[in-house]
Parts: sequence; structure tokens; C-alpha cells
Amino acid sequence: MIAKIQFKNIFFILLGTAIMSFGLVYFNMENNLADGGFTGITLILYFVLNIDPAYSNIVLNIPLFILGWKVLGRNAFIYTLIGTIAVSLFLWLFQRYKWFALPLYDDLTLAALFAGVFIGTGLGIVFRFGGTTGGVDIIAKLGFKYFGWSMGRTMFIFDALVITSSLFYLNYREAMYTLLAVFVSAKVIDFMQQGAYSGKAAMIISDHASDISSAIMREMDRGATILKGKGTFTGHDRDVLYCVVGRNEMVRLKNLISKVDPHAFVTLTDVQDVLGEGFTLDENKKPFDL
Repeated sequence: MIAKIQFKNIFFILLGTAIMSFGLVYFNMENNLADGGFTGITLILYFVLNIDPAYSNIVLNIPLFILGWKVLGRNAFIYTLIGTIAVSLFLWLFQRYKWFALPLYDDLTLAALFAGVFIGTGLGIVFRFGGTTGGVDIIAKLGFKYFGWSMGRTMFIFDALVITSSLFYLNYREAMYTLLAVFVSAKVIDFMQQGAYSGKAAMIISDHASDISSAIMREMDRGATILKGKGTFTGHDRDVLYCVVGRNEMVRLKNLISKVDPHAFVTLTDVQDVLGEGFTLDENKKPFDL
């Protein structure tokens, strides 16, 4: 069954492409900074041949849409089409109607940080609501389907080639700040994809797992799950307690475990985008107002 097109998704894809395009125009193009992917190609064409990225973005993506519409699927294709057209529209708009100036060429550190944050935030929003901005995303999916290439590796190689090509017109100073902007953008995209809810997962091996579980529920109002395990050294069955808490509750959890069983074996790992009761749902399974 094909899912319906969500107008909420379209709204946020438009919002994300607007934020991304603002960053490209006001920070990358104004300060001679490059980028990866198809965006990087449009910037190369702009800086070397003075071709407007608003037009080159559409022209470069047309053959990919023809090749990749079956690979993307109906909804993903529609969202990608909207995202790609929106990027060109906002690039055209922001280049012709500049409401204020941000002269940052003398402070390329700030320019790179702004570029990374705006582009990363915009792309993060687009990806989070099921869209893409075309380009290398389609190439990666085509390579995976027909040649079995890793999508992550394909995207990395493509971005590396584009950024390397940018070195023919960038000086060493602009090149290094471009890498900074790309790094910041990638980190912001990861944060947007992982979500605001993050925490710590605790695996607790103890002879007093039930007591620790009861204490966690009673004193921290958190749930826990008892898993069955077996010690490889002794061959004895052991209870393994699994619990997820917020980062600000870690010290409290460790103190509670130590109080019940000072000899408990505990491992802690980062978890991202925690969903469910206590994080995104209340005790009645209703979403929190975020």
C-alpha cells in the first residue's frame, strides 16, 4: 500500500531547502567557499564559469530524475523533486533579493561555521521529513541497486572528488575553511537525524537484578527489562538488566546501582533518538507536546 503524501513533510522540506539555500548564498557564495555533492558542482560552475547555481542545479538533476525515479519510489521521488526545485527557487530568490549584507571574508572561520550550521540544519530537516535535494543521493541509490556499491562509500567518494576539483580555483586558505564547513554541516545533519532525545543505555549484570530494577522504578520512575544470560566462565544463568535513562540521570543511576549491589558489572553506551514512554510518550502512551 502506497503511503499518502504528507503536506507537513512538504512544508518542512520547503523550510529546510530555504535554510540550506540561505547558507549557500550568504556564506558559501559570498565568501568563496566550496561544498561537496552536486551543490559543490554548482558552486564550481558559478565560481569558474559564472553560471547561476539556481539553473545549473535543475539542469544537472534532470537526467538523474529520468534514471532514478523507479529506484526512489513514488513518495520519495515526489519529495526529492520538490526539494530539488525548491533549492533552485530559493537560490534564485536569495541572490536577487538580499535584505542585508554579512561581510565575513576577513573572518572565514565564522563564515565556515555559519555555512556548516545553515546547510547542515537545512539538509537535516529535509532528510528527517523524507526528502532529498537530488544529486548524489540518487547516484548512490542507483549504484547500490545495479552494482551493489555501498551508498555511504559512493557518497563519500563523490564528495571527495568534488571538493578535490574545487582546489583548482580555491586557495589553501579557502580550501581549509571549506573542509571546516563540510565537517560542521555533517555533524549538524547527524544531530538533526538522531533527534533531540539522547541518553545512556545501561547493561547491568548482578545477582540482585530484581532489587536494582525495583529501585530504578521506585526512585527514578524509569522502566527496566530483565534479560536472560549465561556466564561463559561459570556456566551459570545470570540476569542482565537493561535500562535507558537521560544523560542528566547517569550519576543518579550509578549511585543507585552501587547502593544496591557494589559488585554489579555495568556497561554504559550512548543511545540516540529514544522513543517511547518516559521520553516521547507519557504513561498513557500519549505524545508529549514538544
